[in-house]
Amino acid sequence: MTALSADRALCADILRRSGSSFTLPIRLLPAEKRWGTTVLYAFCRRADDIVDDAPNRQAATGDLDEFSRQLRSAIDGTPVPDAVLRAAADTARRFGIPPGNLFDVIDGVRMDLAHDGFETFQDLEEYCRRVASAVGIAAIHIWGFRTADALPAAHACGLAFQLTNILRDVSEDRGRGRLYLAREDLHACGCKPEDVLAGRVTPAFARVVSLYQTRTLACYRHAARLDRMLSTDGRLAFRAMFAAYRALFAAVCRAGDRILTQRVRPKRAQLVAATLAGVVSGPRP
Repeated sequence: MTALSADRALCADILRRSGSSFTLPIRLLPAEKRWGTTVLYAFCRRADDIVDDAPNRQAATGDLDEFSRQLRSAIDGTPVPDAVLRAAADTARRFGIPPGNLFDVIDGVRMDLAHDGFETFQDLEEYCRRVASAVGIAAIHIWGFRTADALPAAHACGLAFQLTNILRDVSEDRGRGRLYLAREDLHACGCKPEDVLAGRVTPAFARVVSLYQTRTLACYRHAARLDRMLSTDGRLAFRAMFAAYRALFAAVCRAGDRILTQRVRPKRAQLVAATLAGVVSGPRP
């Protein structure tokens, strides 16, 4: 086994152990693109885990600084001890991924370390751009795209996916004292942040949910345009990911303001069925 093969095998193990819904879509790609996307997933998982697994904020900050430093060295061609970063640098070179997208991911998870909410939706969108859209843009470089219009569509896709996650996780996040919904949106809807954090379901919160559902749906509609901008094999993976997340978003919408007190968990069989249908029929915003 070559050094690169060993590094890729480690990344594949990270994906396998994660139980991610992205596992099936990634399998639809041809070998080299499948490896590239697997490495990208492992890189993002590692960045997330640095924040989630650190014993405290100071330790996480130091580990992220080292992770970023090693990524820079690997991209510059300097040997580094981290197998995931070696594989990520190889993938970036092989597929022409702008390195800034990888550093954006690190900067995005770093924002979670000092999270005190977002004042405006623009602030929230910037967070989503880093933790999600940057990943989508990196992914389409691996899959192949035909026009520059794919870049804003990939941003919309990342935004749609991350907003879906935020809505799904409102209950879980408030249990940690976190609130990702922008304060200006809460104020505009007459919703008090302390009510949300306390789990009090109010008509004002229902208005906030409706606002975010409308915004997220608009992002899905824009993201659906990616389908005709990608290479044929990349299109299959995109369709699968889009369909799975769109099904999750539909479940979130059905739950309505109940997302404040319960985390939406669609059955795996439903997500798999939606994913397979999406591969065949294409994205349905």
